Amino acid sequence: MAPRVFKTLLHFVYKDCLPAMDNLDGSEYEEMGKHLLAAEDRYGMERMKLMCESILCNRLSVETVAASLVLADQHHCGKLKDACIRFIDSSNRMDNVAASQGYENLKRACPVQLFLQLNCGRNPRNLASCSFLLQSFKVNI
Repeated sequence: MAPRVFKTLLHFVYKDCLPAMDNLDGSEYEEMGKHLLAAEDRYGMERMKLMCESILCNRLSVETVAASLVLADQHHCGKLKDACIRFIDSSNRMDNVAASQGYENLKRACPVQLFLQLNCGRNPRNLASCSFLLQSFKVNI
């Protein structure tokens, strides 16, 4: 664990809040949220998990959504998973997300069943997303 993350974790343990992170730029702030989410998963700090999920949900972009979805799956973050799926499904972003490096990582990191359940299982009416995912994973039904 990086010293900065450990210091933030200790701050949370003793004060029950995250410290001001004004000195971090956007990507550093997001990275801190990811590292703290991993620490929460390791040490069972549910309140910190909710705070980190909120940070990551508010910072979703076409470039980061796939990596955030993998992170949400790894650390059992339902709120973040739902936000990622809504983000991908909204405003026809699927093609832009699919062109990102994060999406390629997502295909390697997430089992097909999970990906299909997250998308098709939660929104069976969204046939475009389901069809796209099936093609991405080369799944034949």
